[in-house]
Amino acid sequence: MLSIVIPIYNEEGLIDDLVKRTVSALEAFIDDYEIIFVEDGSEDQSLQYLLNWQNKNHNIKVLSLSKNFGHQAAFTAGLEYAAGEIVGMMDGDLQDPPELFGEMYRKITEENYDIISGTRSGRKGKSGRNIYTSLFHLLFRNVAVIQNMENTGNFSMMKREAVDALLTMKEKVRYLPGLRSFIGFKQGYVEFVRDERSEGDPKMSLSKLFILAADAIFAFSRFPIKMCLYLGLIGTIVFMFAGIYVLIAKIFGFAVIGWSSTLLSIYFLGSIQLVSLGVVGEYVYRIYKESQNRPIYFVKKFYDGNRAK
Repeated sequence: MLSIVIPIYNEEGLIDDLVKRTVSALEAFIDDYEIIFVEDGSEDQSLQYLLNWQNKNHNIKVLSLSKNFGHQAAFTAGLEYAAGEIVGMMDGDLQDPPELFGEMYRKITEENYDIISGTRSGRKGKSGRNIYTSLFHLLFRNVAVIQNMENTGNFSMMKREAVDALLTMKEKVRYLPGLRSFIGFKQGYVEFVRDERSEGDPKMSLSKLFILAADAIFAFSRFPIKMCLYLGLIGTIVFMFAGIYVLIAKIFGFAVIGWSSTLLSIYFLGSIQLVSLGVVGEYVYRIYKESQNRPIYFVKKFYDGNRAK
Protein backbone atom coordinates (compact mmCIF):
# COMPACT_ATOMS: atom_id res chain seq x y z
CA MET A 1 0.00 0.00 0.00
CA LEU A 2 1.03 3.58 -0.68
CA SER A 3 0.53 6.21 2.03
CA ILE A 4 0.62 9.95 1.36
CA VAL A 5 1.04 12.38 4.27
CA ILE A 6 -0.20 15.97 3.82
CA PRO A 7 -0.30 18.52 6.68
CA ILE A 8 -3.16 21.03 6.62
CA TYR A 9 -3.36 24.36 8.43
CA ASN A 10 -6.10 26.85 7.52
CA GLU A 11 -6.38 25.66 3.91
CA GLU A 12 -10.16 25.44 3.47
CA GLY A 13 -9.97 27.34 0.19
CA LEU A 14 -7.54 24.81 -1.32
CA ILE A 15 -8.79 21.51 0.06
CA ASP A 16 -11.25 20.64 -2.72
CA ASP A 17 -8.68 21.14 -5.46
CA LEU A 18 -5.98 19.46 -3.36
CA VAL A 19 -8.04 16.31 -2.77
CA LYS A 20 -9.23 16.07 -6.38
CA ARG A 21 -5.75 16.41 -7.86
CA THR A 22 -4.10 14.09 -5.33
CA VAL A 23 -6.72 11.33 -5.65
CA SER A 24 -6.69 11.58 -9.44
CA ALA A 25 -2.87 11.43 -9.51
CA LEU A 26 -2.74 8.35 -7.25
CA GLU A 27 -5.55 6.41 -8.93
CA ALA A 28 -3.75 6.80 -12.25
CA PHE A 29 -1.12 4.27 -11.13
CA ILE A 30 -2.30 2.47 -7.96
CA ASP A 31 -5.48 1.15 -6.36
CA ASP A 32 -4.31 0.42 -2.82
CA TYR A 33 -3.52 3.77 -1.22
CA GLU A 34 -4.33 6.01 1.73
CA ILE A 35 -4.06 9.77 2.08
CA ILE A 36 -3.45 10.94 5.64
CA PHE A 37 -4.33 14.59 6.07
CA VAL A 38 -2.81 15.93 9.29
CA GLU A 39 -5.11 18.72 10.44
CA ASP A 40 -2.69 20.87 12.45
CA GLY A 41 -5.05 22.83 14.70
CA SER A 42 -6.68 24.90 11.95
CA GLU A 43 -8.85 27.85 12.94
CA ASP A 44 -11.07 27.66 9.84
CA GLN A 45 -13.29 24.85 8.50
CA SER A 46 -10.45 22.74 7.13
CA LEU A 47 -11.32 19.76 9.35
CA GLN A 48 -14.95 19.72 8.26
CA TYR A 49 -13.95 19.96 4.59
CA LEU A 50 -11.64 16.97 5.03
CA LEU A 51 -14.29 14.92 6.82
CA ASN A 52 -16.77 15.68 4.03
CA TRP A 53 -14.28 14.28 1.52
CA GLN A 54 -13.66 11.25 3.72
CA ASN A 55 -17.36 10.40 3.55
CA LYS A 56 -16.96 10.19 -0.24
CA ASN A 57 -13.61 8.35 -0.29
CA HIS A 58 -12.65 6.03 2.56
CA ASN A 59 -9.04 5.98 1.38
CA ILE A 60 -8.85 9.42 2.96
CA LYS A 61 -7.91 9.52 6.65
CA VAL A 62 -7.76 12.56 8.89
CA LEU A 63 -5.40 12.96 11.84
CA SER A 64 -6.58 15.90 13.93
CA LEU A 65 -3.98 17.37 16.30
CA SER A 66 -4.95 19.05 19.57
CA LYS A 67 -3.44 22.39 18.48
CA ASN A 68 -1.04 23.85 15.94
CA PHE A 69 2.30 22.12 16.57
CA GLY A 70 3.99 23.27 13.37
CA HIS A 71 4.86 21.93 9.97
CA GLN A 72 7.60 19.45 10.89
CA ALA A 73 5.66 18.03 13.85
CA ALA A 74 2.58 17.51 11.65
CA PHE A 75 4.63 15.61 9.07
CA THR A 76 6.14 13.47 11.84
CA ALA A 77 2.67 12.63 13.18
CA GLY A 78 1.51 11.58 9.72
CA LEU A 79 4.57 9.41 9.16
CA GLU A 80 4.01 7.62 12.46
CA TYR A 81 0.39 6.84 11.51
CA ALA A 82 1.14 5.85 7.90
CA ALA A 83 0.65 2.12 7.25
CA GLY A 84 1.97 1.87 3.69
CA GLU A 85 5.06 -0.01 2.53
CA ILE A 86 5.85 3.16 0.57
CA VAL A 87 5.16 6.61 2.06
CA GLY A 88 5.02 9.97 0.31
CA MET A 89 5.12 13.49 1.78
CA MET A 90 3.71 16.69 0.29
CA ASP A 91 2.84 20.18 1.50
CA GLY A 92 -0.84 21.07 1.49
CA ASP A 93 -0.58 24.26 -0.56
CA LEU A 94 -0.38 22.61 -4.03
CA GLN A 95 2.94 24.23 -4.81
CA ASP A 96 4.30 20.68 -5.12
CA PRO A 97 2.52 18.80 -7.94
CA PRO A 98 0.88 15.54 -6.76
CA GLU A 99 1.07 14.32 -10.37
CA LEU A 100 4.77 13.62 -9.75
CA PHE A 101 3.97 10.87 -7.25
CA GLY A 102 3.60 8.45 -10.15
CA GLU A 103 7.19 9.08 -11.31
CA MET A 104 8.49 8.82 -7.72
CA TYR A 105 6.67 5.50 -7.27
CA ARG A 106 8.08 4.19 -10.55
CA LYS A 107 11.65 5.04 -9.53
CA ILE A 108 11.23 3.29 -6.17
CA THR A 109 9.56 0.15 -7.52
CA GLU A 110 11.40 -0.22 -10.85
CA GLU A 111 14.81 1.39 -10.23
CA ASN A 112 15.12 0.16 -6.64
CA TYR A 113 15.60 3.53 -4.95
CA ASP A 114 14.82 3.79 -1.24
CA ILE A 115 14.13 7.53 -1.18
CA ILE A 116 13.05 9.90 -3.95
CA SER A 117 13.10 13.64 -3.25
CA GLY A 118 11.59 16.39 -5.35
CA THR A 119 14.26 18.83 -6.51
CA ARG A 120 13.11 22.30 -7.52
CA SER A 121 14.67 23.29 -10.82
CA GLY A 122 12.84 26.61 -10.65
CA ARG A 123 10.11 28.54 -8.90
CA LYS A 124 7.22 30.41 -10.46
CA GLY A 125 6.67 33.96 -9.34
CA LYS A 126 9.07 36.71 -8.33
CA SER A 127 8.28 37.08 -4.65
CA GLY A 128 10.88 37.91 -2.04
CA ARG A 129 10.24 34.49 -0.48
CA ASN A 130 11.85 32.85 -3.52
CA ILE A 131 14.96 34.99 -3.03
CA TYR A 132 15.19 34.10 0.67
CA THR A 133 14.68 30.40 -0.10
CA SER A 134 17.39 30.43 -2.76
CA LEU A 135 19.81 32.18 -0.41
CA PHE A 136 19.12 29.62 2.31
CA HIS A 137 19.79 26.68 -0.01
CA LEU A 138 22.98 28.36 -1.26
CA LEU A 139 24.20 28.85 2.32
CA PHE A 140 23.11 25.39 3.45
CA ARG A 141 24.89 23.73 0.53
CA ASN A 142 28.17 25.32 1.59
CA VAL A 143 28.00 24.87 5.36
CA ALA A 144 26.04 21.66 5.97
CA VAL A 145 27.71 18.37 6.86
CA ILE A 146 25.23 16.51 4.61
CA GLN A 147 25.29 16.72 0.85
CA ASN A 148 22.92 16.65 -2.15
CA MET A 149 20.16 18.63 -0.45
CA GLU A 150 20.10 21.78 -2.52
CA ASN A 151 16.58 22.88 -3.50
CA THR A 152 14.88 19.90 -1.87
CA GLY A 153 12.07 20.19 0.67
CA ASN A 154 9.44 17.95 2.19
CA PHE A 155 8.10 16.67 -1.16
CA SER A 156 9.37 13.09 -1.30
CA MET A 157 8.62 9.35 -1.23
CA MET A 158 10.30 6.63 0.85
CA LYS A 159 10.27 2.89 1.34
CA ARG A 160 9.12 1.59 4.71
CA GLU A 161 12.71 0.81 5.79
CA ALA A 162 13.69 4.45 5.27
CA VAL A 163 10.58 5.72 7.06
CA ASP A 164 11.30 3.50 10.06
CA ALA A 165 14.91 4.73 10.15
CA LEU A 166 13.74 8.36 9.97
CA LEU A 167 11.30 7.83 12.84
CA THR A 168 14.01 6.44 15.13
CA MET A 169 15.46 9.97 15.38
CA LYS A 170 13.53 11.63 18.17
CA GLU A 171 14.96 15.15 18.33
CA LYS A 172 12.38 17.79 19.21
CA VAL A 173 13.72 20.52 16.93
CA ARG A 174 13.32 18.82 13.57
CA TYR A 175 14.26 19.55 9.96
CA LEU A 176 12.92 16.56 8.04
CA PRO A 177 14.67 17.16 4.68
CA GLY A 178 17.99 17.10 6.54
CA LEU A 179 17.06 14.00 8.54
CA ARG A 180 15.91 12.29 5.34
CA SER A 181 19.29 12.90 3.76
CA PHE A 182 21.19 11.97 6.93
CA ILE A 183 19.80 8.42 7.17
CA GLY A 184 21.45 7.39 3.92
CA PHE A 185 19.90 4.59 1.81
CA LYS A 186 19.81 4.81 -1.99
CA GLN A 187 18.48 8.25 -2.81
CA GLY A 188 17.22 9.60 -6.11
CA TYR A 189 15.57 12.78 -7.35
CA VAL A 190 12.89 14.08 -9.69
CA GLU A 191 12.99 17.66 -10.90
CA PHE A 192 10.03 20.01 -11.07
CA VAL A 193 9.19 23.71 -11.19
CA ARG A 194 7.49 24.79 -8.00
CA ASP A 195 4.14 26.51 -8.52
CA GLU A 196 2.85 29.64 -6.85
CA ARG A 197 -0.02 29.32 -4.43
CA SER A 198 -3.27 29.30 -6.37
CA GLU A 199 -5.24 30.77 -3.46
CA GLY A 200 -4.69 32.36 -0.06
CA ASP A 201 -1.57 33.51 1.73
CA PRO A 202 1.38 31.28 2.65
CA LYS A 203 0.94 29.70 6.08
CA MET A 204 4.70 29.68 6.61
CA SER A 205 5.41 33.34 7.36
CA LEU A 206 8.85 34.79 6.73
CA SER A 207 9.61 34.62 10.44
CA LYS A 208 8.70 30.91 10.52
CA LEU A 209 10.84 30.31 7.43
CA PHE A 210 13.81 31.98 9.14
CA ILE A 211 13.25 29.82 12.25
CA LEU A 212 13.13 26.69 10.08
CA ALA A 213 16.32 27.78 8.30
CA ALA A 214 18.02 28.34 11.66
CA ASP A 215 16.90 24.90 12.84
CA ALA A 216 18.41 23.36 9.71
CA ILE A 217 21.74 25.18 10.02
CA PHE A 218 22.16 24.60 13.77
CA ALA A 219 21.20 20.92 13.42
CA PHE A 220 23.38 20.02 10.44
CA SER A 221 26.29 22.46 10.45
CA ARG A 222 29.16 23.63 12.65
CA PHE A 223 29.10 26.98 10.84
CA PRO A 224 27.58 29.09 13.69
CA ILE A 225 30.13 28.04 16.29
CA LYS A 226 32.99 28.25 13.75
CA MET A 227 31.82 31.76 12.86
CA CYS A 228 32.28 32.76 16.52
CA LEU A 229 35.80 31.32 16.46
CA TYR A 230 36.68 33.19 13.26
CA LEU A 231 35.30 36.47 14.60
CA GLY A 232 37.32 36.02 17.77
CA LEU A 233 40.49 35.35 15.78
CA ILE A 234 39.87 38.38 13.55
CA GLY A 235 39.33 40.56 16.63
CA THR A 236 42.51 39.26 18.22
CA ILE A 237 44.60 39.89 15.08
CA VAL A 238 43.14 43.36 14.46
CA PHE A 239 43.77 44.56 17.98
CA MET A 240 47.19 42.95 18.17
CA PHE A 241 48.23 45.19 15.28
CA ALA A 242 46.37 48.07 16.86
CA GLY A 243 48.32 47.52 20.07
CA ILE A 244 51.62 47.53 18.16
CA TYR A 245 50.61 50.77 16.44
CA VAL A 246 49.72 52.43 19.76
CA LEU A 247 53.01 51.30 21.31
CA ILE A 248 55.02 52.71 18.40
CA ALA A 249 53.00 55.93 18.53
CA LYS A 250 53.78 56.31 22.22
CA ILE A 251 57.50 55.70 21.68
CA PHE A 252 57.80 58.22 18.87
CA GLY A 253 55.46 60.76 20.42
CA PHE A 254 52.76 61.06 17.76
CA ALA A 255 49.95 59.31 19.63
CA VAL A 256 46.59 60.99 19.20
CA ILE A 257 45.00 62.04 22.49
CA GLY A 258 41.32 61.01 22.77
CA TRP A 259 38.86 58.22 23.37
CA SER A 260 37.78 57.36 19.82
CA SER A 261 40.10 54.39 19.39
CA THR A 262 39.26 53.09 22.87
CA LEU A 263 35.50 53.27 22.29
CA LEU A 264 35.86 51.71 18.85
CA SER A 265 37.76 48.74 20.25
CA ILE A 266 35.22 48.29 23.06
CA TYR A 267 32.30 48.32 20.59
CA PHE A 268 34.04 45.90 18.24
CA LEU A 269 35.01 43.36 20.88
CA GLY A 270 31.64 43.75 22.61
CA SER A 271 29.83 42.98 19.36
CA ILE A 272 31.88 39.82 18.85
CA GLN A 273 31.09 38.72 22.40
CA LEU A 274 27.35 39.33 21.95
CA VAL A 275 27.27 37.40 18.67
CA SER A 276 29.12 34.53 20.32
CA LEU A 277 26.77 34.54 23.31
CA GLY A 278 23.78 34.52 20.97
CA VAL A 279 25.09 31.50 19.09
CA VAL A 280 25.92 29.64 22.30
CA GLY A 281 22.45 30.56 23.58
CA GLU A 282 20.86 28.95 20.53
CA TYR A 283 22.72 25.71 21.21
CA VAL A 284 21.79 25.84 24.91
CA TYR A 285 18.13 26.37 23.97
CA ARG A 286 18.18 23.33 21.70
CA ILE A 287 19.84 21.22 24.41
CA TYR A 288 17.15 22.40 26.84
CA LYS A 289 14.36 21.46 24.40
CA GLU A 290 15.80 17.99 23.99
CA SER A 291 16.27 17.50 27.73
CA GLN A 292 12.59 18.35 28.38
CA ASN A 293 11.68 15.28 26.32
CA ARG A 294 8.13 16.51 25.66
CA PRO A 295 6.10 14.89 22.86
CA ILE A 296 6.25 16.99 19.71
CA TYR A 297 2.50 16.61 19.08
CA PHE A 298 -0.74 15.39 20.65
CA VAL A 299 -3.52 13.72 18.68
CA LYS A 300 -7.06 14.90 19.31
CA LYS A 301 -8.73 12.29 17.09
CA PHE A 302 -7.85 9.96 14.22
CA TYR A 303 -10.61 9.59 11.66
CA ASP A 304 -9.90 6.26 9.96
CA GLY A 305 -12.70 5.51 7.49
CA ASN A 306 -15.93 5.38 9.49
CA ARG A 307 -14.06 5.07 12.79
CA ALA A 308 -12.77 7.86 14.97
CA LYS A 309 -9.97 6.76 17.29
